[in-house]
Amino acid sequence: MQSFEINKADLLRITTALQGDDQELKEALVDYHASEIAIIFEQLSKEERERIINVLPVETASEVISEMDEEHHPEDLLFNLDPEKRSEIIEELEYDDATDLISQLEEHEQHEILKDVDHEDATEIRSLLSYPEDTAGGLMNTDVICININLDKKDALDEVIHQSEEMEEFYTIYVVDDHKILKGIISLKTIIKARPETKIASIYNNDYVYVKADLDQEDVAKLISQYNLASIPVVDDDMRLLGRITVDDIIDVMEEENTEDILKISGVSEDEELSGNWKDAVRSRLPWLIINLGTAYLAASIIRSFDSTVAKLPVISAYMTIIAGMGGNAATQSLAVTVRRISLSDLSDKQAYQTVLKEFLVGLINGASNGFIVFLIALFYDSKPILGLVLFLAMTGNLIIAGLTGASIPLILKRVGIDPAVASSIIITTFTDCAGFLLPLYLATKFLL
Repeated sequence: MQSFEINKADLLRITTALQGDDQELKEALVDYHASEIAIIFEQLSKEERERIINVLPVETASEVISEMDEEHHPEDLLFNLDPEKRSEIIEELEYDDATDLISQLEEHEQHEILKDVDHEDATEIRSLLSYPEDTAGGLMNTDVICININLDKKDALDEVIHQSEEMEEFYTIYVVDDHKILKGIISLKTIIKARPETKIASIYNNDYVYVKADLDQEDVAKLISQYNLASIPVVDDDMRLLGRITVDDIIDVMEEENTEDILKISGVSEDEELSGNWKDAVRSRLPWLIINLGTAYLAASIIRSFDSTVAKLPVISAYMTIIAGMGGNAATQSLAVTVRRISLSDLSDKQAYQTVLKEFLVGLINGASNGFIVFLIALFYDSKPILGLVLFLAMTGNLIIAGLTGASIPLILKRVGIDPAVASSIIITTFTDCAGFLLPLYLATKFLL
């Protein structure tokens, strides 16, 4: 199936149906999947979204709201619905999805929503709301299939059938004792293939991966990726089974973490919504631009220190901007690779050393290659071999500095507890700009004047 992209025909069809009665609107929506309707919502007004949700069956409406991008605030759409419709949608949602939505609301709004929801569902959601949003507890779904370790095959199958009646899907069956302490996992296939008199205790797998409820969501994603799991159990400090995290939740986490890192490297706050207004964008970006302005003045002060060199050798000013720009590009490449390595795993001292060494060698080779090209250009256009040598050395030196700083700065920041994606780019830009101006000006002063 190809991914859905909204076009003018789809939008026109829905907007036209919105002008008619409810039956006409239902007929227009029936050909669209819930995730496609969520995409169409991006082009509709708040009132139009509410009307569509109200005419959709509860099952479809709940899917649409859970599929909506968080930047379009599905929690507000949910809160503004009629209380009865709202409660039906929440009770239809998986507990983790319902919790994700409700957690975005103010505390008094959460209370207002949950007071109308079925008591059992409300209790589960309140329990999940107690965990930080970016932890395994905040990510998990408490709907699990678990069987007692003392059951035989027949009773175990009966229990699985009973527990799965209200679940859309499950990947793993968890084995627990009388106190709901997690003992292991077992597949449905293993139970079915067992002899009738077989006890679960003799066939379950006690070699399994689990996470504690307070583990950061990024670490959960790494574990699921590392062990190729479809789901992972969540336990408390006493190994009591609390819930499960499935791979579809992890896909959302990875997208969120990657977006966050990209924004940080670019000097954009993670709080800025991709579709936010201009005021949010200015508030998010202006502080970083002011800091960059300060570092730019530092680089400019180097040029002012070599006023006499620039006056006597004006051509150097053109070349030094090229060298500084090349250093910035090379540093960005090195930074992106290093931050990505850090995000995937904690590097040991040996791995960190190898990363810096690799970027040093890359900077040396790339710097010498580009420096030789600049040497030839200076020789051909300016007929000055010494100028070419100065530019060769400056280019090589700045790309080495770019590689070293691009790799070492984020590693150092990580070690001292600072997010490397936030501060690295400003520090590295300062190094490459200053070196990009200082090296050619200093070498030109020494060898050409």
